[in-house]
Amino acid sequence: MKLLSGFDDPPAYRGGFVSIGNFDGVHRGHQSIIDRLLWHARDAKVPAVVVTFNPHPITILRPELAPPALATFERKIELLAACGVDCVIAYPTDLAFLQLTPDEFFHKIVMHEIAARGLVEGPNFFYGHDRAGNSQTLRASCDAEGLYLEIVPPIRVADNLVSSSAVRRWIAAGNVSAAAEMLGYSYQVAGRVTRGAERGRTIGFPTANLSEVHALLPANGVYAGFAKALGTWFPAAINLGPNPTFDEHRQKLEVHLLDFAADVYGERLDIEFVSRIRDTVRFGSREQLIEQLQRDVAAVRSLANSKPHS
Repeated sequence: MKLLSGFDDPPAYRGGFVSIGNFDGVHRGHQSIIDRLLWHARDAKVPAVVVTFNPHPITILRPELAPPALATFERKIELLAACGVDCVIAYPTDLAFLQLTPDEFFHKIVMHEIAARGLVEGPNFFYGHDRAGNSQTLRASCDAEGLYLEIVPPIRVADNLVSSSAVRRWIAAGNVSAAAEMLGYSYQVAGRVTRGAERGRTIGFPTANLSEVHALLPANGVYAGFAKALGTWFPAAINLGPNPTFDEHRQKLEVHLLDFAADVYGERLDIEFVSRIRDTVRFGSREQLIEQLQRDVAAVRSLANSKPHS
């Protein structure tokens, strides 16, 4: 897949089928759009092109209203590549671009820069200044210019409409299993390992403390999942929140990797949340905490044995 930051490699995208959007999380709704995009592009023997934005337009226009991201920019590109598109144009969003009217956006970007053969979008597609353009105005513009347009119907999981907002709600509630149903994969974040109190090491459960996490974190609690360290995935017990047993109230993201003993200070860790084990609780003694941690690790190992990381 070719990744571009603008319209500087015309053969990679001109004359292709195009889908435009933020694609936050690249969830199952996005994946259904991309499936149709690929079908049309392969049938016409032209590139399958995704146009997305870096940064998200709302972070420029109304940063106080910007929702927490479901993926870093790098993770989003990784997910789009996994879908099989030929080219991603990560347009560098600025105020001038955001001032384009829907008609200007259509003719400048879709017709002039991309010379699109056709478009594939979802029913909630908005574009142009103040999001004044929608699927109906896009249909009218495409009809006038003789461009093919498919509006892909929304996807439902367990009778719930799949959307980035719905995924955020599940994650914020700690229901990472329900979020995974909508995403089509287990939710991931990434961070940098920093030094902590190292108390876990003294009780037999060393943890990696993560900082620089730039995506939405689930609700406080203990989770079973996986962590990628030094290029390999390991089963992991993941703790989010304070440590009330030791009167520590600072929010932390700590990860105990099973069957792992290397020094990873300063390294990046990718964390995958598979299921929630329990709430954050205060234990009456160090011994009670250790007993619970042993049960947590057993739950993680059971999950890893039944659902090993692919």
